[in-house]
Amino acid sequence: MRLLIQGGRVLDPAQGVDERLDILIEDGKIARLGEHLKADGAQVVDARGLTAAPGLVDLHVHLREPGFEAKETVATGCAAAARGGVTTLVAMPNTRPATDCPDIVRLVRDRAAPTGINVLPAGAVTVGQKGEQLTDFAALKAAGVPALTDDGVPIQNLALLRQAMLEAKRLNLPLLDHCEDRDMVQNYAVNEGAVSRQLNLPGRPAIAEELQIMRDVMLAEETGAHVHICHISTAKGVDIVRQAKARGIHVTCETCPQYFTLTQEEVLRQGAMARVNPPLRTQADVEGIRAGLADGTIDAIVTDHAPHTAEEKARPLPDAPSGMVGLETSLALALTGLYHTGLLPLSRVIALMTAAPAALLGLDKGTLAPGRDADLILFDPEEEWAVDKTNFASKGRNTPFHGRTVRGKVKYTISRGTIIYMEG
Repeated sequence: MRLLIQGGRVLDPAQGVDERLDILIEDGKIARLGEHLKADGAQVVDARGLTAAPGLVDLHVHLREPGFEAKETVATGCAAAARGGVTTLVAMPNTRPATDCPDIVRLVRDRAAPTGINVLPAGAVTVGQKGEQLTDFAALKAAGVPALTDDGVPIQNLALLRQAMLEAKRLNLPLLDHCEDRDMVQNYAVNEGAVSRQLNLPGRPAIAEELQIMRDVMLAEETGAHVHICHISTAKGVDIVRQAKARGIHVTCETCPQYFTLTQEEVLRQGAMARVNPPLRTQADVEGIRAGLADGTIDAIVTDHAPHTAEEKARPLPDAPSGMVGLETSLALALTGLYHTGLLPLSRVIALMTAAPAALLGLDKGTLAPGRDADLILFDPEEEWAVDKTNFASKGRNTPFHGRTVRGKVKYTISRGTIIYMEG
């Protein structure tokens, strides 16, 4: 199988490539990058006017299967990933049963195999994500997990967390932590501040996130473990990570488009559709996240794709589940909010969604280097379009971005040399 992509702007931050080149793909691998390439019998894709980049690598996705197939299945989540240009994703373990043993890891990977998306299930840190007993980290690593996390139920037992970090360090597995102190945030729906007071609701204070990050930073320094802060949302949280990195502590972090695009006021406009954990915060926090992206403190942009049923999201704000979908909009929102505003160059936005997240977990992805898997996207960075949730491939329609005009459209997604999505 040969595929020749002609005439596009090739953008590969991992190699420092940004020029108009052809791409020759053979047997699922990148064979050559060059000018005026020829390949007899190859399928030709005309990429004039488009940008070719590595397939996106999303470190934070909820596929919901097994156990919550009404919200999403592996198949529908992977279809959404293909439409959004995501070719590699890390699936969170909060399924039922949780991904706390090799059998569930294999189940998820087997169901993903026909989709063409490279799905890497993260392993749970504790059995059943109950925060009481560590899982068998070695067995999970042997089954192929790239990292460990209890995701939305972060470990509060510090002795157990320290033990987990020491074992993760021994096995060279990153530990991903949702950083909010559970006792301080309960199941509250909105950031603590002006909006929570206006709605007369208890709020999730920023300090709950910042204390948890500080706790993790200190344990990372003491144990030498690689701790990765999930979906960071506060300016002070970014500053804690910034200072930790300056001291040489192995801490990294990610954020999501909602945290550099929306503020807590969105809850007043959209109610439960804008409910997410951590919550949307203040304009000062948005600016802090943008500053962290600009100066390199924040290592990756992810989605925290979290589909829910329409019935669940129709509940009153205090009773609705938290989360929003993002696989089909992440590239466009990042380009619109960061590139088209002049905050970041295009190459930096692409790096934050490809090479950088791949490097965080040591994945052999995120580049168009010859010999590597031919995972790539072709997109038009300028095309304007309106987000329409009714057209999503995901089962989830829970997005606060419905109707919003964005710039940047995925035209083709190619995984291991096979076109798995083509617009139209």
